[in-house]
Amino acid sequence: MHIYRSQTCADLTKANVGQNVRLSGWVHRVRDHGGILFIDLRDHYGVTQVLADPDSPVFEQVEKVRSEWVIRIDGEVKARDEGLVNSNIPTGAVEVFIRDIEVLGAAEELPLPVFGDLDYPEETRLKYRYLDLRREKLHNNIMLRSKVVQDLRQRMWDKDFTEFQTPIITASSPEGARDFLVPSRLHPGKFYALPQAPQQFKQMIMVAGFDKYFQIAPCFRDEDPRADRSPTDFYQLDVEMSFVEQEDVFATIEPVILGCFERFAGERKVIKDIPRIPYAEALLKYGSDKPDLRNPIEMQVVSEHFAGSGFAIFAKLLEQEGTEIRAIPAPKGGSRKFCDRMNKFAQGEGLPGMGYIFWRDQGEGMEAAGPLAKNIGPERTEAIRQQLGLGVGDAAFFLGGKPEAFEGVAGRARNVIGNELGLSETDTFRFAWIVDFPMYEQDDDGRLDFSHNPFSMPQGGLEALESHDPLHVLGYQYDLACNGYELVSGAIRNHKPEIMFKAFELAGYPPEEVEKRFGGMLNAFRYGAPPHGGCAAGIDRMVMLLADEANIREVIMFPMNQRAEDLMLGGPSEPTNEQLRELGLRVIPQDK
Repeated sequence: MHIYRSQTCADLTKANVGQNVRLSGWVHRVRDHGGILFIDLRDHYGVTQVLADPDSPVFEQVEKVRSEWVIRIDGEVKARDEGLVNSNIPTGAVEVFIRDIEVLGAAEELPLPVFGDLDYPEETRLKYRYLDLRREKLHNNIMLRSKVVQDLRQRMWDKDFTEFQTPIITASSPEGARDFLVPSRLHPGKFYALPQAPQQFKQMIMVAGFDKYFQIAPCFRDEDPRADRSPTDFYQLDVEMSFVEQEDVFATIEPVILGCFERFAGERKVIKDIPRIPYAEALLKYGSDKPDLRNPIEMQVVSEHFAGSGFAIFAKLLEQEGTEIRAIPAPKGGSRKFCDRMNKFAQGEGLPGMGYIFWRDQGEGMEAAGPLAKNIGPERTEAIRQQLGLGVGDAAFFLGGKPEAFEGVAGRARNVIGNELGLSETDTFRFAWIVDFPMYEQDDDGRLDFSHNPFSMPQGGLEALESHDPLHVLGYQYDLACNGYELVSGAIRNHKPEIMFKAFELAGYPPEEVEKRFGGMLNAFRYGAPPHGGCAAGIDRMVMLLADEANIREVIMFPMNQRAEDLMLGGPSEPTNEQLRELGLRVIPQDK
């Protein structure tokens, strides 16, 4: 017999009754039932109930066992009495009578319990992550993640893609986030960077003629943490293809993502019809470039009904250039109580409030109520109702100003309305391709910068960059959204040096700077580059959705906390003086 086990804690069935077996695992729970000691013994695979009574030769040793001790037991498999069968576990029809026991690893008093799903502070859970990972739910999340990665990898191989690995130590590149810099010992004063993405490398793989590439790629970005984003590193399914247009990328990646979701969605529905929504339309209708289409609410522009109206706030606002009024329909939201609650929500978002109208039955017909209805009059109110397709028992909320100032709040309000009124679907995954992203955006100082991937091909090519307002130039850039999260991001690449120089020039990069930063890729393009494009799918977010978790740290084995600290191993840590001398660095103390 093997030194530690003859079976795992998930293997035993009635077919093993009468056999002598050896099991090893963790003591999940100990129960004393009238002098008979029952232990739920747990390993990676499952749980088996083992027991000892005073007739057992090792009863006194079993009495000393405590939760999370690692033990090895030898014993005889016995069938449970009919009324004691546990149908919730595969081994629930049997139990093992302990005849020998060995403690392989004793455990001190636990800083957090492993048995059950008690809600413990996240800081404690991350400091003792190896204990947290023993909990069933988190253990299952990590196993789901592994299966998702395996599934994605196999689907890419089945589509004749080849997996390549790209460097982890590279040069800095503007990808929209801060780099993690790595000082060079051999080149004092110079720094490498951890890759924000394998962007340039995968493009040069296309130039090298490999045609179809993928990688389960680690990416590193020094970002502020959010519930759906790690502050340091993440993994993505990275994909690139030669001789393709935008629709070719969609046709390739859609069945990979949808197939993976279908496999792991359980009872939840995966909607295969994926609409293409232009970026500007997404912001107008949903207030977001990653809309949650489970919510049927679509916002509309209603400026004409308020221009010159008796509601002076909106009427004067519309006299300013670039302003508009948008309505958020709220079917079934026609009560003053709900409208007041949404008004309070807007105030919590930093706005003075939201105007609203709701329609109620007054016996002799429908009546529009609310402050706005009184100010703009029945004709304008009725025109709004008809435009929005609303009726008795419904409401509409209104926000105004320059869209970029209120779109985010409007989008969040749409989500709250859909959820609170029961309009949004549950147990469903709905996807949408967001297309036609603007190539550039403008900061508060009037400076242009790339709004998405800087290596994207502009729609219209060089002519568009030279003859159009840069803020009106669109790129062949696209995102795949699911249930309010961005899952996939990609583009058709700019593979022509002359277009690249012009694109970066508009963003404030002179030719010499472009040559300095991207000389390697530019040189590659000068020797014959194929048209190419691709995308990257965020594995962490995919698993987060499939695991039905709201926080991405619940699907990462060893995540950082919200302050980008590794509480388990103590990172980031202070370097030694010897390390600093080797690297030619000096740490300047920060003022406290």
